[in-house]
Amino acid sequence: MSALPGNGDRSPAWGTLREAVIGCRACPRLVAHRERVAVQKRASFREWDYWGRPVPSFGDPGARLLVVGLAPAAHGANRTGRMFTGDRSGDWLFDALHSAGFASQASSVHRRDGLRLDDARISAIVRCAPPENLPDRLEIGRCRGFLVEEFRLLRRLRVVVCLGALAFHGWLQAWRAAGGSIGRPRPVFRHAAVHRLPDGPWLLLSYHPSQQNTFTGRLTRRMLRDVFRRARRLLELESR
Repeated sequence: MSALPGNGDRSPAWGTLREAVIGCRACPRLVAHRERVAVQKRASFREWDYWGRPVPSFGDPGARLLVVGLAPAAHGANRTGRMFTGDRSGDWLFDALHSAGFASQASSVHRRDGLRLDDARISAIVRCAPPENLPDRLEIGRCRGFLVEEFRLLRRLRVVVCLGALAFHGWLQAWRAAGGSIGRPRPVFRHAAVHRLPDGPWLLLSYHPSQQNTFTGRLTRRMLRDVFRRARRLLELESR
């Protein structure tokens, strides 16, 4: 099985984790869905050889910024094999990352298009495309260990951006499973909210750049860019 490019994740620990993610078949419902979508395809992507497997995180292995989404999109990352790559949500995310200096380009259409992340990594609380874009509680729990292991490997982690309320709650559960403290009062989800976790990273919250949010104007490009520019300022504060 070929490894995905990801800013040169050549260390044995990252390679082992990537292969464990790609080979996972722990959730029968998700396995069936991701593989069915990869065979049936969308008409506009008929010529694509869909990835159709769990999608590992990607980006800078020494990143101080971690971006956490919900799950791969059925015809986005489940098709291209890279988080947020090849769908409308990714168009918005990479534009925002580029505006803040974390991405080498403002869009990404496939996993070998030259995109590189600088001081940033993109992950998710679930690694398989779920039906209706909604994993269940047990599926989130089975996938949690992958995110916990990423916390261990991201030794310079200083800022986490959670995209959407489900990603936020899933990240908090993984952080607690890793032995991290949430503190009191417990953080609540609100767009552009900033929380400092005890002995942990800064936590920034954003609406997910889904079409449901972007088409309705609930989330604008400026709002999303502002979140990542805030992340940049926090990293600059941490480096003083």
